[in-house]
Amino acid sequence: MNEKWAQVREKLLGFWNQYSKAQKWVLASTAALLIFAIILLTYLFTRTEYQVAFQNLDSTDAAAVMEYLDANGVSYKLGDAGTSISVPSASASKVKVDVGSQGLVQYGTISSFAKMSENSSTIGTTNQEFDVKLRDAFNGEIQQLLMSKQGIARVKAIVTLPEDSVFLNEADKEKASAAVVITFKPGFRPKQEEIDSYYNLVKSSVPKLDIKDVTISSSTGDLTPSSQLGGGAASGGALFETQFAIQNEFENSLKRNIQQFLNPIVGMDNMVVSVVSSLNFDRKISEEKLVQPLPDNDNKGIIRSEENSNETYEGADGQSGGVAGTGETDVSNYPGAGGTGSSSSEKVHNIVNYEVSTITNNIDYGPFKVKDISVNVGIDSADMTQERLDEIKGALLNNVRALLADSGLELTSEALAERVSLLAQTFSVNADSSGGTTPSTYWLAGAGLLALALLGGGGYYLYRRRKAQREAAELEAMPRVELPTIDIDSVANESQVRKQLESLAKRKPDEFVNLLRTWLVDE
Repeated sequence: MNEKWAQVREKLLGFWNQYSKAQKWVLASTAALLIFAIILLTYLFTRTEYQVAFQNLDSTDAAAVMEYLDANGVSYKLGDAGTSISVPSASASKVKVDVGSQGLVQYGTISSFAKMSENSSTIGTTNQEFDVKLRDAFNGEIQQLLMSKQGIARVKAIVTLPEDSVFLNEADKEKASAAVVITFKPGFRPKQEEIDSYYNLVKSSVPKLDIKDVTISSSTGDLTPSSQLGGGAASGGALFETQFAIQNEFENSLKRNIQQFLNPIVGMDNMVVSVVSSLNFDRKISEEKLVQPLPDNDNKGIIRSEENSNETYEGADGQSGGVAGTGETDVSNYPGAGGTGSSSSEKVHNIVNYEVSTITNNIDYGPFKVKDISVNVGIDSADMTQERLDEIKGALLNNVRALLADSGLELTSEALAERVSLLAQTFSVNADSSGGTTPSTYWLAGAGLLALALLGGGGYYLYRRRKAQREAAELEAMPRVELPTIDIDSVANESQVRKQLESLAKRKPDEFVNLLRTWLVDE
C-alpha cells in the first residue's frame, strides 16, 4: 500500500515539476479560484433563505406560532427580541395562510367571540362568568379591529358595560364606556380622518356607546375626534392639517421657483433658499347685483312698454251774466260771471318703461391670501460681483411685491427690503468643514488611483525585465558542450537527415537535446 502511495506521489511530483515557476503560479491560482467558486456556489444554492412572516407579536402570540411551527416541522428564526418570526421563503406564504386559518395570532388578546363560543361549557356558566367573558370578547374584538388599520403596532382596549337593573330609570342608568391605548409604528402619524375611523370602530363595536364615552390615547397624548363626531371645539385637527399642507406646499413651490431662476446664474450647489410665509385662510363669499343702463342709448335701457294717451274737451258756458262787483255782498272789482261763450281743454298722458341690464356676481374668494412673506437667499460670492448681487435682489423684490399686492400692506421700498435678505459668502469653507464630497475630492481620488496603477505597472515591468536578465545570465553561464555536427549540405534528401537525427537521439540523447536547444536559441 505504501509503495502505491509512493508511486502516486512520485507521479504527482513529476507532473508538477515539469512546469516552470510561472506556470505553477497560474495552475495554483486557477485551482484556488475554482475551489472558491465551487464553495461559494454550493453555499448560495444550498442555504435556506428566511423571510419575516410575523412581526410585532405579543409573547402569547409568538408562543402559539412557535408551537405550531414545531409541531409541523417548519424551521424558523426569532428576531427583534422575540417579536418577529422568520420562516423559509419557499414556505412563507403557506405558513401565513395556515397560521391565519388557525387563528393563532390574536395581537395579544386572550379572548374574542370565537374563543368565547369555543370555551363554553356544556353544563352552563354563571352570570358573573358570562359577563367577564363578554367584556373580554369585546376587548379582543376591538383590538383586532384596530390592529387591521395601517400604522398600528399594538392596541390595548378595556370596555365597561352597564349593569341591567329594573330599579333604575333612564337618567340613573350607567352608560357603556371604552378606553383604548394605541402604540403606533415608528414614524407613523395618524391623520384626523384615521382618528375618526378609530372612534367609529369602537363606537360601532359596543352597543349603546356614545362617542363622548370613548377615550383613545397614544404615547404622544390623547387622540381627539373631529366636531362631526362630537369632538367639540378642540377638533380642528383636520382643518389645521389642511392649512398646514397648503402653507407648506406654497412655500416649497415658491422655493422651487427661486431655485429654478437662480440655477442658471449661480448653480444649484452655490445657493441656499429659505421661504417663510403667513397666510390668511378666512373664507369670504360675497354677492353683487349691478344695474346698468345701455351705454349706447343715451344712458337709457331698452323700452319694455310704452303708453300714450291724448284727451281733448270742448263746450259752451251756461252761467248767467251781471255787473261784476255791484251787489251788496260782492267783492269790489272781482270779475263776475260772463255771458254765454265756448271753452276747450286737452290732456296728454305718456308712460315709457325701460329695461336695464342687471348683473349678479357671486364671488367666492380663494382658499388663502398671502398676508406676509420673507425670502432669504444665500449665494456663494466667490464668482459674484456686487452688481450681479444687486440685480438678483431686485428680481426677488419684484416677486415679493407681486405676492403682497393684495395683502393690504404699504409696499414701500424700505418695507420690501425688510422682507428680502440676500447673503453673499464663500461656501467652500463650509463644504470642507462639513466633510462633504467636493469635486476636488473626486480629482484627488482619481489621481491616487492613477498613481497606484502606474506604480503597479512599473513594478510589473521591472519584475519582467529582471527575470529576463536573470534567464539570459543563466544561459550564458551554462557550459558549452561540443555538439555533434551533421553535414546537411552533403545530404541528398530529408529522409537521410531524419535518419541521422534518429541515430543521434538513440546513441547520445543528451547531446541531441542540447542540439535542439541550440537551434531554438538561434531561431
